[in-house]
Amino acid sequence: MADFPLVYERSKAGRRGAQPPAPRRFDLAGALGEENLREAPPRLPEVSELDLVRHYTQLAHRQFSIDANFYPLGSCTMKYNPKVNEEAAKLFSDLHPYQAPETAQGALQLMYELQRDLCAITGMDAFSLQPAAGAHGELAGVLMIRAYHESRGEGEQRRVVLVPDSAHGTNPATAAMAGYEVREVPTGPGGEVDLEAYEAEMGPHVAAVMLTNPNTLGLFERRILDLARVAHAAGALLYYDGANLNAILGRVRPGDMGFDVVHLNLHKTFTTPHGGGGPGTGPVGVKARLAEFLPVPVIERRGDEYVAVEDRPRSIGRMRSHFGNFGNLVRAYAYIRALGREGLRQVSGYAVLNANYLRVRLKQLGFRVPFDRVNMHEFVAQPPEGLRTLDVAKALLDHGMHPMTVYFPLTVKEAMMIEPTETEPLETLDAYVEALRQVLERAARDPDYLHGAPYDTPVRRLDEVKAARQPVLRYRFPEDEAA
Repeated sequence: MADFPLVYERSKAGRRGAQPPAPRRFDLAGALGEENLREAPPRLPEVSELDLVRHYTQLAHRQFSIDANFYPLGSCTMKYNPKVNEEAAKLFSDLHPYQAPETAQGALQLMYELQRDLCAITGMDAFSLQPAAGAHGELAGVLMIRAYHESRGEGEQRRVVLVPDSAHGTNPATAAMAGYEVREVPTGPGGEVDLEAYEAEMGPHVAAVMLTNPNTLGLFERRILDLARVAHAAGALLYYDGANLNAILGRVRPGDMGFDVVHLNLHKTFTTPHGGGGPGTGPVGVKARLAEFLPVPVIERRGDEYVAVEDRPRSIGRMRSHFGNFGNLVRAYAYIRALGREGLRQVSGYAVLNANYLRVRLKQLGFRVPFDRVNMHEFVAQPPEGLRTLDVAKALLDHGMHPMTVYFPLTVKEAMMIEPTETEPLETLDAYVEALRQVLERAARDPDYLHGAPYDTPVRRLDEVKAARQPVLRYRFPEDEAA
């Protein structure tokens, strides 16, 4: 960014913000080998504390965040994270994963009770908190499905996983990573899984079906009990992608719909922070017949003691070190306990209400809604004829709003997936509608306007393909350039 220097470009020789302690006498050459020692100190930026604070504070102000901006990113549930959850997580900051269990009973009790809460919320019989993200939870779930079929002598027979064509991209990727052949099931004309095509694909070769409900079109799969019945009759298992759980929280449970395995995104539904690469948390839950395959450790209560159980011979093993992203577990626990049963039910109610409000208002503006019925927590729209989704998304940046998810699901041309979440007030939703109205009005007056947006952001429209494929991740020192 030409108008914003890198921290290296702020560097002045001899300037510093802190003085590290003098190095202790230690034979580094003896420990590391003479050939591994540096010949010159690392070329770190030399800045004062004030330089450093201003640099990163100014960078932070250039970012979009839920704390500062409306963030209706479809299928990502960018809801507000209550700050009390952060305070709760701080209470455990002195714990170390290697300390003796008898000295960490409070933390183990929290994890045990969170496992039970997630079972009650989803209708599952057992949970493991190990996976560190949604896709990580998916992998754990599919590995358990594979272990289950292998334990029944059907591992070689069941080599196919069925995935709807509107599924999150991680679903087919996960199944393929676990060694399965992925077969796609088309969406029917109403936006739900084509039941006839689904039945045609089903058989004794199928290991599992990966679904999310509501689906990525924001529509509830009304024939979910039929989908489950067909899968179970063929001996296949039903996997629930929990990315869209926010829509049904406290009202419908995946376990009651017939799902056998579920992963949850605590960083979506239960307000632990997310975005920018993590940290996420993706616990997995199962029905009783799959409980022995859960990742370890699983937290159990034995009398008055809480223990992290590792000795489970048929477990798929650990998915990561220690106890998962424990800080996020604390945040999710605080959120669930603060809201309680009725509060969680209100979450889904307001999330669905907000999304339907926007669907109707956008349709009034001229946006097209391909599946125009009552939706769940999100919906998919298309811009008016002649406009491109990417242009509309970029224009919203000039209004201080994060764009919607664009071009997903792939089954809808020029898709705009919008998820406002339950934490946004009516005034914010109306402001979003007004921003879109202004974008359309400006585009009608000046057809080239949208192609150049955004105009007021720190950087204009970027070559996103080049940025992804040829990222510049290293600073080139002027003296190196001159040489």
